[in-house]
Amino acid sequence: SARFPGMAAETERMIERDGAKEPESAASGGETRKEMRVVLLTGFGGLNKLRVAKKAMPEPQEGEVKIRVKACGLNFLDLMVRQGNIDNPPKTPLVPGFECSGIVEAMGENTQGFEIGDRVMAFVNYSAWAEVVCTPLDFVYKIPDDMTFIEAAAFSMNFVAAYMMLFEVAALREGMSVLVHSAGGGVGQAVAQLCSTVSNVTVFGTASPFKHEAIKDSVTHLFDRNIDYVPEVKKISPEGVDIVLDCLCGENTGKGLGLLKPLGTYILYGSSNMVTGETKSFFSFAKSWWQVEKVNPIKLYEENKVMAGFSLLNLLFKQGGCKPVRSAVEKLFSLYNQKKIKPLVDSLWALEEVKEAMQRIHDRGNIGKLILDVEKPPTPLVTVTLYSFKVK
Repeated sequence: SARFPGMAAETERMIERDGAKEPESAASGGETRKEMRVVLLTGFGGLNKLRVAKKAMPEPQEGEVKIRVKACGLNFLDLMVRQGNIDNPPKTPLVPGFECSGIVEAMGENTQGFEIGDRVMAFVNYSAWAEVVCTPLDFVYKIPDDMTFIEAAAFSMNFVAAYMMLFEVAALREGMSVLVHSAGGGVGQAVAQLCSTVSNVTVFGTASPFKHEAIKDSVTHLFDRNIDYVPEVKKISPEGVDIVLDCLCGENTGKGLGLLKPLGTYILYGSSNMVTGETKSFFSFAKSWWQVEKVNPIKLYEENKVMAGFSLLNLLFKQGGCKPVRSAVEKLFSLYNQKKIKPLVDSLWALEEVKEAMQRIHDRGNIGKLILDVEKPPTPLVTVTLYSFKVK
């Protein structure tokens, strides 16, 4: 494969080993089949730390729902997990992934509200990249009838994060302006769509130049991510913007805060520039961390500015924030049913193609969301190569 040098033979072996002897489908008996395919991260580092393996299938504990997974979402955070560039990384080997969609296959005790056969999406505290997951019902949501499993897996993390940042943290209202980095990614596109549900909102976005044609209709003003966007924004809006959403780990905190109008809100919600080269480099990680500018609270007070942080997974899994998240999901489903929002899917990948999918995110090649389609057979390698060039 021209796009993924050195990976083709390994992928081919993986496909032969794991794909060939796969039973047809879940229908071939969930009872008799106690093993499942998973994506396994064997240690922190490069793409060679990932492989498809067989693992014992989990059974639901009290308060848990067992889901036959149809699709999983792939996020920049998953690359950071793979490199170990996260706070308190878990022990390896582990199964990555935080979001999936599928069908309820079984339930533990005390799981009122769900039935076998329900179509659902779910947040999982790791272990989503598998044929079956078990997760507490607090993190499981029935999806609208019209929503596909692919859309549901593209929906959960990105749209919930975008919604909560815009409407809960920043209180987006009519006539406001928003600056979002990585406007072509999953969160960026969710932000753009949600902004369009409020009248007269101006969206400034930064993205790689090759994405501009595809996403130009979703944002009001689009800038090359490699140039200094501050003077460009100031040209159009001399007084600045109301909301800045920063997923670049604060390397531009000063710039972002400087662009805020009085009573504006700056939200740090990710750290995509923490993912550096192919393998984890502690020094580049530390360097990027020390570049984060220190913010003086007195200055915030004098300038009437709000600085905030947002981590959906911490809110869900560490801070007991299931209720506000469920409320956001319900509002989002309502917008989906009104056809006001629709997840933008970049591409679908088999579990065996997870390395190529990760490489595509790493290269910032995606427009919208990458999905692991659990039932998709691995594409012959020639097709994978062509597929990766499908959006120009």
